Amino acid sequence: MKICWFHLMPYTELPEDFKEKHPGVWVEVDSSLFDPARAHVMYNDFMDELEYAGAQGFDAICVNEHHSNGYGLMPSPNLIASSLARRTKDTMLCVMGNSLALYNPPIRVAEEFAMIDVISGGRMIAGFPVGTPMDTCYAYSQNPSLLRPRYYEAIDLIKRAWEEPKPFAYNGRFNQYRYVNIWPRPIQKPRPPVWVPGSGSVETWRMCAENDFVYAYLSYWGYKSGIQVMKGFWDEMKAMGVEPNPYHAGFLQAVGVAETRAEAVKLYAEPANYFYNRCLHLDPKFTQPPGYTSEATVRARLDSQIVKAAAQATLARPANAEMDNILEKGHVIIGSPDEVADQLREVAVNLNVGHLMLLLQFGNMSKEVTNYNTRLFAEKVMPQIHGLFDDKWEDHWWPKPMTAAERVAPMAIPA
Repeated sequence: MKICWFHLMPYTELPEDFKEKHPGVWVEVDSSLFDPARAHVMYNDFMDELEYAGAQGFDAICVNEHHSNGYGLMPSPNLIASSLARRTKDTMLCVMGNSLALYNPPIRVAEEFAMIDVISGGRMIAGFPVGTPMDTCYAYSQNPSLLRPRYYEAIDLIKRAWEEPKPFAYNGRFNQYRYVNIWPRPIQKPRPPVWVPGSGSVETWRMCAENDFVYAYLSYWGYKSGIQVMKGFWDEMKAMGVEPNPYHAGFLQAVGVAETRAEAVKLYAEPANYFYNRCLHLDPKFTQPPGYTSEATVRARLDSQIVKAAAQATLARPANAEMDNILEKGHVIIGSPDEVADQLREVAVNLNVGHLMLLLQFGNMSKEVTNYNTRLFAEKVMPQIHGLFDDKWEDHWWPKPMTAAERVAPMAIPA
């Protein structure tokens, strides 16, 4: 089992009446609510929290990309990851990830990810999301019907840029290059491992199987609403002849741990309510642009587990999320270290996921509470679940960083 510390970098000072007075947190969010001076403090606190998690022994620290919103302040996760590459030593760096269809040219992603891999000594995990409709189709005005074709072509181009040893020409539908010859090139051979965050698209599942990528289900609605989606994924893998290696999948779960359950409720109720009632306050008009979901995926969903999962997830989302509902629906797992460990072990086994990505900071959680949550999890929860799956399965999707012996000084240039 790999334990990954995931940060969304949410804006932590949205007003209390945000949900009542504003239609949503994405695309048209009121820019007057953003205070750059306060965000300066937030960014530096968030960076401290990520570095602290790395020092506490988490297997990876994760960042991601979003645009025009108050729910995640990372339009460029590569900037954050490049800093972390210098400020951390052993933890892996998961950029989850770059929305490839938004990059012109996409070889920019190949170059920047290669830089991070080299700076970090081969600790890079490359995330290739399609991107939310809010980010891609509205904030960046991409044609939704062309989003996936652009995405697939970008993946092909980036993989070849990493793997082919000599310059080559590329003549695709959207990208034409006489010379593709990136410098620097990644340390990891033939390339860094690729993880694909998703929310239940059958096409994405199949693409992950065909390319041997990790499928990472990023559901902020917890393990109870994620069961059917992950069942659908593993059913599809079985139909494609892919072995049920839990390391082929990942799952995101919000967690709050304290010495007792009562203390956990006291500490995490406000951040949870902030997260679900403000950070995830979406305007429905931006969530389903025509053409974003392909015809093939729509047809596949008509008689699949995904329809049931979507319905179940919708029912799990209360109009006004209160703590009792949040806990009952499994959106956030809280409790004492033993209680949290027991629940996470159940999540990992029932969903068959070997990469557990944890939101140990969510909503407006303070730096002090975040570090407390992180430290207590690392000391008292992580040892109870870390060895899960390792007796039977090998993780083929984990970075292979340089050894100490390989970290040699540059060769001296003769005078």
